[in-house]
Amino acid sequence: MQRIPFDVKAYTQRVQSSSCFICEVVVRPGSDEWHEVVAETENDIAFLCKYPTLLGHVLVAPKVHHEHVVGDFAEDAYLQLMALVYKVARAVEATVEVERTYLLSLGSQQGNSHVHWHISPLPPGVPYHEQQFHALMAENGVLPWTPEQASALAQRLRTALRN
Repeated sequence: MQRIPFDVKAYTQRVQSSSCFICEVVVRPGSDEWHEVVAETENDIAFLCKYPTLLGHVLVAPKVHHEHVVGDFAEDAYLQLMALVYKVARAVEATVEVERTYLLSLGSQQGNSHVHWHISPLPPGVPYHEQQFHALMAENGVLPWTPEQASALAQRLRTALRN
């Protein structure tokens, strides 16, 4: 996987000093050309990651700003969110080559506090020492990525979700 360097320090400063990017995607979906929305329900949204470390990296989040991955949800709302995670993960697996799909919730009260799930598809052939956390860490670089590539991938994912 070819990656380009990523300025983690600048990213950290930005997320800790600006408004919630997920809330912005909910209010103005697609406005930045990077966070392409691939699926949406009444309560939840799925969109491409702006800084992917793996091709097909999608974020799934509730539209309402919740900060606790379990505690802020009624069971049915949590299960509905997980149903969207499942559907989008299946679409990702139908769209890009995948050896393993990583699903995880990241974030912190100190930055990116809006609950969200990462769907990160590990492609076949990645050496073991470059898998798992190594594959997910922007400190190891991000994929070279353009808005045009994001748009094309989002369209393929939306098609897979319809089928």
